[in-house]
Amino acid sequence: MRSWLSCGCGVSYKNCDLRESHEYTLDEDDIALLQENNNSIAPEPVKKYKRLKKARSESDTGEGPGYVDDDGSGNPYAEENAQDEIIEEDQQAGEDDIDDDDDFIVDDEIDERGQVVKYEGVTSSALQEAHDLFGDVDDLLARRAKDLERTASNSSELTGNRLEDEFDPIILAEKYMTPRDEIIKQTDVPERMQLSEELTGTGEELTKEQMEEESLWVHSQLTADGFISFAGNEHVNTEIDQKDILNVLTMLHVNKFGIPFIEMYRKESCPSLLTGYYASEQKNAEVAPKMRWYKLLWAVETLDRKWLLLQKRKRALKGYYVKRFEDEKRKIDDVTRFAQRQQLHDTIIEALNDAKSEKEVDDVDAKFNLHFPPGEVEVEADELDSGKDSPEDVAANFTCEMFETPQDVLRGARHMAAVEIGCEPIVRKHIRTIFMDKAVVSTVPTPQGNLIIDPHHQLSHVKWLREKPLTKFVGAEWLLIQKGEDEKLLKVTVKLPEDAKKHLISDARENYLSDCVSKSAQMWDEQRKMILDDAFSSFLLPSMEKEGRSLLTANAKSWLRMEYGKQLWDKVSASPWKKKDERKKDDDEIDLDEESELRVMACCWGPGNPTTTFVMLDSSGELVDVLYAGSISTKSRGGADEQQRNKDNQQRVVKFMTDHQPHVVCVGASNLNCRQLREDLYEVFFRIVEDHPRDINEQMANFSSVYVDESVPRLYENSQISSDQLPAQSGIVKRAVALGRYLQNPLVMVATLCGPRKEILSWKLHTLQEFLTPEEKYEVVEQVMVDATNQIGFDVNLSASHEWHSSTLQFVAGLGPRKASALQKELVREGSIFSRKELAEPLRRKVFHNASGFLRVRRSGAAAASTEIIDLLDDTRIHPESYALANKLAKDVYGEGASRERYEMDEDEQEMAIEHVRESPDFLKRLNIDEYIKSIPEELRKRDTLRDIKTELLCGFSDWRTLYAEPTPDEEFWMLSGETEDSLSDGKIVQVTVRLIQESRIVCTFDSGLKAIVLGDNYSDDGFDPESLRIHQGDILTGKIKNVNRNRFQVYLTCKDSDMRRSLSTRNHDPYYHEQAMVSQDELDKARKQKELAKKHFKPRMIVHPQFQNLTAEEAKQFLSDKEPGEKVIRPSSRGPSFLTLTLKFFDGVYVHKEIAESGKDCKDVTSLLRLGKTLTIDGEDFEDLDEVVDRYVDPLVGHLKSMLSYRKFRKGLKNEVDNMLRAEKAGKPNMIVYSFGISHEHPGTFILTYIRGTNPHHEYVGLNPKGFRFWKRDFDCVDRLVSYFQKNINRPPTHAGASARNVAAMVPMRGSGGGGTASAFSHAGNYSGWGSAGKSAHDGGGSGWGSGRGW
Repeated sequence: MRSWLSCGCGVSYKNCDLRESHEYTLDEDDIALLQENNNSIAPEPVKKYKRLKKARSESDTGEGPGYVDDDGSGNPYAEENAQDEIIEEDQQAGEDDIDDDDDFIVDDEIDERGQVVKYEGVTSSALQEAHDLFGDVDDLLARRAKDLERTASNSSELTGNRLEDEFDPIILAEKYMTPRDEIIKQTDVPERMQLSEELTGTGEELTKEQMEEESLWVHSQLTADGFISFAGNEHVNTEIDQKDILNVLTMLHVNKFGIPFIEMYRKESCPSLLTGYYASEQKNAEVAPKMRWYKLLWAVETLDRKWLLLQKRKRALKGYYVKRFEDEKRKIDDVTRFAQRQQLHDTIIEALNDAKSEKEVDDVDAKFNLHFPPGEVEVEADELDSGKDSPEDVAANFTCEMFETPQDVLRGARHMAAVEIGCEPIVRKHIRTIFMDKAVVSTVPTPQGNLIIDPHHQLSHVKWLREKPLTKFVGAEWLLIQKGEDEKLLKVTVKLPEDAKKHLISDARENYLSDCVSKSAQMWDEQRKMILDDAFSSFLLPSMEKEGRSLLTANAKSWLRMEYGKQLWDKVSASPWKKKDERKKDDDEIDLDEESELRVMACCWGPGNPTTTFVMLDSSGELVDVLYAGSISTKSRGGADEQQRNKDNQQRVVKFMTDHQPHVVCVGASNLNCRQLREDLYEVFFRIVEDHPRDINEQMANFSSVYVDESVPRLYENSQISSDQLPAQSGIVKRAVALGRYLQNPLVMVATLCGPRKEILSWKLHTLQEFLTPEEKYEVVEQVMVDATNQIGFDVNLSASHEWHSSTLQFVAGLGPRKASALQKELVREGSIFSRKELAEPLRRKVFHNASGFLRVRRSGAAAASTEIIDLLDDTRIHPESYALANKLAKDVYGEGASRERYEMDEDEQEMAIEHVRESPDFLKRLNIDEYIKSIPEELRKRDTLRDIKTELLCGFSDWRTLYAEPTPDEEFWMLSGETEDSLSDGKIVQVTVRLIQESRIVCTFDSGLKAIVLGDNYSDDGFDPESLRIHQGDILTGKIKNVNRNRFQVYLTCKDSDMRRSLSTRNHDPYYHEQAMVSQDELDKARKQKELAKKHFKPRMIVHPQFQNLTAEEAKQFLSDKEPGEKVIRPSSRGPSFLTLTLKFFDGVYVHKEIAESGKDCKDVTSLLRLGKTLTIDGEDFEDLDEVVDRYVDPLVGHLKSMLSYRKFRKGLKNEVDNMLRAEKAGKPNMIVYSFGISHEHPGTFILTYIRGTNPHHEYVGLNPKGFRFWKRDFDCVDRLVSYFQKNINRPPTHAGASARNVAAMVPMRGSGGGGTASAFSHAGNYSGWGSAGKSAHDGGGSGWGSGRGW
């Protein structure tokens, strides 16, 4: 074998160019095939060559790597290279010629016009046919590329053909043969790092200052309260050291170390990012480490990429801003204006430099585009001195054709001012902070959603959410809400609560309004208020809502990505199946030899076409034999011929198993037929034991069969890679091979699906993974596969001999699919590798430094038969940079164990120290690393590295994976039935097909074949009579699941009407879930018709007053909906032109209507009827005009209303919600009488006084009128006096206080609506003239009397 070593001076040996002397050109068959699919390829008059062989046979050609490092530093062992000699092997010759198929026919493809179809370029189908005929397509492409290069170099013309001119670009991309791929292969930088640098545009090294700034930003992101961790539900270390982040960034950008290298060999540089991962190992070094997914390190890398993309965008914007301003300033002649624009530009640039997030950059960009719009727009903006002039007077000077009136001018000016406020970055940043902290989400179902979303529906737990804060959302809740909204099943609102919104606007007004008190100043302040209202309602809050939705989506996806990755991690971190030796009492796993001698027989059930198939795999996963067999069951009810066929099939399986002696049989769990198949296999084994006991070896004595999920094998069956690896096999054979290989090595089998077409993304790992894009999923897949691959290690010799084992090579640190494909070809060409040093040159210095510690060099594959010496350290996780330290440790330990100093040992003993330590591990096990560190130089005191060296010296590349766990009975049930816990949950209504009607039951089946049983007692409330049943075999039956017997694979249903109507009570533990009564569609239609009728009969009035508007009742409620409680509007009454109605917003969603009678009109004059009456009457009290109504009636009423709403004991919410609040308060103060006030939603216009003396709440109603509050037929001018009276008279309430709810309703002289419902009219009764109840006692439960020791 020829070594891949440079001479140490950067010049390769001349033998390295050996391959160029053995170039191949396409033979006549190749040219003919490609010509049929690509008319651009001209035939070459060359001599006939042998057909190309598979790549694995090309190791005999002795071709060299063909390149070395340009700087001569690619080999870290340069000082040793002078002593090494290149070993050359004679080329293998004498291959037998393959006879030509002279007369084979290929039909041309004919189009609709009868013409032969010609293709531009070589298509994938042509390549597949070429693969079948000539062998490895990758090699075919590579050789064709060399032909083109040689032709171009020999030609004096520069117009030679390129590979991409002859082949489909998609094919070249999949084979990593584009010019870009070649550059990536040749560049000595880790592949994934190159791709990241292409994206972020950071080819140059970052300065220390830049990395310091970035590390602070990354640290703030990782430790922020709102950070949704990359660790999913796991605890996040909040004590992350910023210096550790800086060290990681330095290693990424300066040293070009990948995450796997950092996590394995630079633990001392970032301990806070690995906290908890090595706690158990540090306590007990003898305990083997466990595989870990280093999520925090990946989080740093992800945030690093996010930061670099942010800086890239900021640089681009800054360049554009400077160029745009340079263009504009040439057109500015006025010095003052130029200074203003310069200052504005500098402010924007400063804000851009300070921006720390994409949202903040968006804010700056919006401001720039507002003030520096593209194009030739000229805007003259002069400051106005309002002085003593009113806004209308100033605006009158700016009227024009577009703005004809002063009001139009003011409206336009207010809009521009609102836009400017809405684009101000400082304002938006402040609003964003408050909004994200206090915004809430509410959901209600649409009429359609209310019908569809039942207790078993995916959206059932988010159907009724009321004001749930953004900060309280966890998991993928928001993604489900979005899905419900997109499907029009939910109505979703994201907004600030009213109190937070009021406080925010109040603060804005405090900073924006003038401090002057003159009348003109107040008029200008009114304009400013309108500007603020417009800015908040039209720009700030709507944009914040969008950002809030985006934040919820990002957080939910972050959580989902980690859950998706966790499921994948559990799959790939499982060890291969291992057989337990029943003879060992300690129940340990038996040790198979180093190459995991596990022979597997895999079987996939087939319905007949294809038939049930058995395959045998050797210990390397290679296909040994195939057996197609039909049914092998002896329990068949068929005729004699069928039973004889089954016996024959069974005998064939017996011979198959006795011939190959499998360690384990895996059965694909695709459907319920596989249960019988597994039972039949046990019967076959028992038959072997009885009839052929001598044919059973020791490994097969303890026969085992396991179910294996067919998800991955089915993906492999339909993938392109299966056609490349098993080109002549049928689909079911490919599936069975994948089934067995998954049992032998789950990681490698999963990695097989991570090729160019990324079939892995079709694997159903999480129920919600459809919310993730393919790019988002594959990013997680790469993280998981990279961590798993590097912690397990990659066996280079096994990969060189067995192609399917090479699939994980792309995930080795420093590599990627391109570099891995190039290295794999070199490995196949060389056949065997005996030292990591041999990989230094093809990988080059930086990539080799990343990858070398994870590449295993051992006696496997073809190297197993070699006598070459292999360094034991090359089969450990110890990095070559630490070989000297490992040798020193071994020599020290051996010398200590032998009671000899190092100077007393000869060179041979020192060289063999590692072998001695491995053979006598007790010395090393007793080594205390903490004590040993004290005896070595300070530069070698790497605690974690020494611990790892100790572990690897004891057992190199020990298996850190979790032991393979066979499926539990429940898991077997779900795999075989094809159902899920959601589809078979108790209480779910399902449909089944009737198969058999018996005396006491009905037997049915699901579509999956699962048996469903309806017992006679559960069929109907009227009883069960088989003779009178109207159902027949084959009918569809609807029932509700009562329970599932998973052991017997049976589901019991009920079809009784009483059970079907009974709704399943599912308790939702979300405190923000509040289910409400849904108005039916008929009621909605009725309400809509009433609105239309009211609108049709609506008669506008000729009244001019600030508080009057021509609105219907519904329009009035809509008008007041976003106003504060206490706001009012006077409108026409539905009773005719002799009445008006005062509509008052009593509380959010609660409105009351008060009638105002008019008199003093001329009934014969229509105009007089539409005008305001001379006298207005409310509850028998007369008023001269609407101003007096407002001053004497409305304003006092509103004042008392606001005093109650701001009272310290006032509670928001429905009656039962207030009751629950008081119960909680009572629990904390058991000796106190707790009380509170609330809004009566049942009787709008009244308050509820709720109190608890013993255990149950009591309710008293409080009325409202302009004089104050009405309680127990007494008037109180303030709430405190009402409370005082109530506390003193709690034990002796007036005898009239116990009025019923109906009487209370009769006492309320108003019409009200609550919760958005229709207005309900209440009749006048008695002499009571308040807005609320005269006093109502609602004692809802017995409580203890007023006792001693209790207080308020």
